[in-house]
Amino acid sequence: MKEVIVDKIHEIEREHQVKILFAVESGSRAWGFPSRDSDYDVRFVYIHRPEWYLSIDEKRDVIEVPINEQLDINGWDIRKALKLFRKSNPPLLEWLGSDIRYYEAYGFKEDMLALSDRVFSPRASVHHYLHMATGNFRGYLQGEQVKIKKIFYLLRPILACKWVEKYNANPPILFQDLVGDLVTEPELKAAIEDLLRRKIAGEELDLEHRVEVIHEFIEKEIEHLTEFARSAHSELEDPTQMLDELFRKYLKIVWNFG
Repeated sequence: MKEVIVDKIHEIEREHQVKILFAVESGSRAWGFPSRDSDYDVRFVYIHRPEWYLSIDEKRDVIEVPINEQLDINGWDIRKALKLFRKSNPPLLEWLGSDIRYYEAYGFKEDMLALSDRVFSPRASVHHYLHMATGNFRGYLQGEQVKIKKIFYLLRPILACKWVEKYNANPPILFQDLVGDLVTEPELKAAIEDLLRRKIAGEELDLEHRVEVIHEFIEKEIEHLTEFARSAHSELEDPTQMLDELFRKYLKIVWNFG
C-alpha cells in the first residue's frame, strides 16, 4: 500500500503544481488500534510556487482527494499548517508524531519537530482532547450497548489529557504508550487490552453491553478533566517571526526563491 500512496502523492504534486513536504498516516492506524478493514488516512503538508502566495486574493489552502474504500488523503498548504502550528493544533502535532511515514522531503518535518516544544500549549491540547471525549461520550456511550470502536475514540483523548496533566507535554500518538504509562488499575487495564485485541481482530462494529469498569473510568475522568481544563494554562512567546522565517526558508529551498 505504501507504493500506492507514494504514487498518489506524486500524482497530486503534478496535478496541483506543488511539492509535498511530508505525508504520514493519521487516525486508527497511527494510534495503534486499526481493524482488519481500516482504511488509510493519509495527511500531508505541501508548498506552492512562490507566485501562488503573491496574490491580492486568498486562495484555497487544502487539497482533498476523493475518498475511496481504501484511501482518505488530504493535506494542508504550508502557510495554513504553520498558522495552526502557532496555535499548537493537536491534529497537526499528531501528524508530526506519527510513526507511519510515507514520504518526507527537504527536511521540513524535522524542522517542525525541533520547534514543537516551543509552540506546544497544554491548554489547547487539553481542550481539544476533552472536547473530543465529551462529544463522543454524549453521542455514543449513553446506551446499554456500545460499539467497540467508539470506546477507543473516548479512551484515547481521555488518556491524552491525562498525559498533559501528568507531564505538561504533548502526548504520544500510540494508544498503547498511553495505556502503559497511565492505566495502573489491573481490572481496567485487562478490560482495555481485551477490547483492543478484539478491535484489531475486526470486531469494531459489534454492539455489546458496555464494560462497567471502563464506563466508570470514562465518567470519572471526564468530570475530573473538566475541572483540570479550567486551570490549564500556557505562557508562550509569540513564535510568528520564527515561523515566518521557516516559511521563507522552504520557499527558497524548494523553489530557489529569493
